[in-house]
Amino acid sequence: MRNATTGTARGLKLGGLLLALAAIGIVVIGVTSRAGNHEKLKAWTDKQAVATVSISQPDQGAEAGSLNLPGRFEAYARAPIYARVSGYLKTWKVDIGGSVKNGQLLAEIETPDLDQELLQAKADLASAQANVALAETTAKRWQEMLKTQSIARQEVDEKLGDYQSKQAIVKAAEANVNRLLALKSFAKILAPFDGSVTARNTDTGALINAGNSGTTAQPLFEVSNTRKLRLYINVPQNYVSQIKPGGKAQFTVPDAPDAVFEATIQSTSGAINASSGTTLVQLLVDNAAGRFLPGGFANVNLALNDAAGRLSIPASALIFDQNGLKVATVGQDHKVVLKTITIARDLGKILEVQSGLTSQDQVIENPPDGVADGTLVNIAANADAPK
Repeated sequence: MRNATTGTARGLKLGGLLLALAAIGIVVIGVTSRAGNHEKLKAWTDKQAVATVSISQPDQGAEAGSLNLPGRFEAYARAPIYARVSGYLKTWKVDIGGSVKNGQLLAEIETPDLDQELLQAKADLASAQANVALAETTAKRWQEMLKTQSIARQEVDEKLGDYQSKQAIVKAAEANVNRLLALKSFAKILAPFDGSVTARNTDTGALINAGNSGTTAQPLFEVSNTRKLRLYINVPQNYVSQIKPGGKAQFTVPDAPDAVFEATIQSTSGAINASSGTTLVQLLVDNAAGRFLPGGFANVNLALNDAAGRLSIPASALIFDQNGLKVATVGQDHKVVLKTITIARDLGKILEVQSGLTSQDQVIENPPDGVADGTLVNIAANADAPK
């Protein structure tokens, strides 16, 4: 009886011990599991606190070797022709679009007022010449009488002075006649060079007032040499050093978009326009066939002297702050390095970089807000691998 009671007590103690051990094991496992989950949660939280970014390396610009700019045609030589004399238009010989040669008669002006002035001037000259002839004869006679001591030298000197004075009057009268004759020659409007008439602003019988470009007078004709044309474009300062006289350029015109024509760079203005940051470039176009018209528009494609091309980055990578334009790059230690850049050309979604980057830089495509030098970042798994 006693042995049975003792065995039962031992069994109960053993069962209780096993239950206690099991409870302790459950507690230990729970604490260990919770600690592991805490570490995982902490690691996940720390990882989420570091921004994950996508990176890419700068590419060579797709259009690094060319530059497209709008341009305007101008006549190689252009001369607005104003009247130098007043009167009435007697006749005109060439209408707009007509070809002319150097010295060809364009129009003739009737000048009744000038004609009367010329007649008066010629009459004054004839009178002065008659007076000087009489003064010359008188002076010679008085010089002969002086030899006989019959008159005083003072009187002879007076006659000589009168003769010389009348000679000066004749010269003045001759100059006035020559001036009026020169003006009369302007009654014939002549072409200043070979070309074509691009404007005619008068007609037969119209009142003509002498004037020039500094007055309100309107030019009677405009003559232009269009066998060659000047094509003007404004090139941004970043590209000025690559524009060389003698270089070639291609252009298109709106009325023939599929045709490509060639022009030669002739010269540059040699100065930067402060308001636009560009320099004026002049190109020469052969227009012997009359294909292009002065004042017309052209789209010019300039071949640049830049064999290496330029680096391009996504526009989303750009950071703008009070210190200028920057991009964020990722170093070997996954820390951000901000680099200051200059933009050569904005192509919309793509930016061409003038300076500040190398082809080996890993550029963050969409930098997070507040990114700064030394910021730790994670690189997205699908980011471009270094090239």
